[in-house]
Amino acid sequence: MTRLPSSSIARVSSGVGAVFLTALAGFQLALALGAPWGRAAYGGATEHPTKRMRASSAVASVVWAVIALVVLRRGGHEVRRVVPGQAVPAVMWTAVGLLAVGVVLNTLTPSRLERMIWAPVSLVLLVTTTATELAARPRR
Repeated sequence: MTRLPSSSIARVSSGVGAVFLTALAGFQLALALGAPWGRAAYGGATEHPTKRMRASSAVASVVWAVIALVVLRRGGHEVRRVVPGQAVPAVMWTAVGLLAVGVVLNTLTPSRLERMIWAPVSLVLLVTTTATELAARPRR
């Protein structure tokens, strides 16, 4: 079996991760704008997100969009720099941590719909973001 160079792994995993991160950011933006998708978020507490949930989703949509750009850049894609270069590893590992928490929370949520959608998406994001960071790290 032929091994892909780490730069290829970083490019592929960052591309896949960015697609899922963009979907997540879009979902959060839709919630922020009032989409009645609350059963698939926030523990499925309500179909129509509250003002506080909508504000939280607005912030989350920006955070996930920024992380998508950082992941793409870390994977070697030519995209706009949104954080200083020296901050990229910290942003990547922070994203990995958030995604790990997301896997746990989306697995334990009382909302069946949220578990079905976001637990697997969170897992894909955790794997692709971790793979991107590990593959993109300079060799010592």
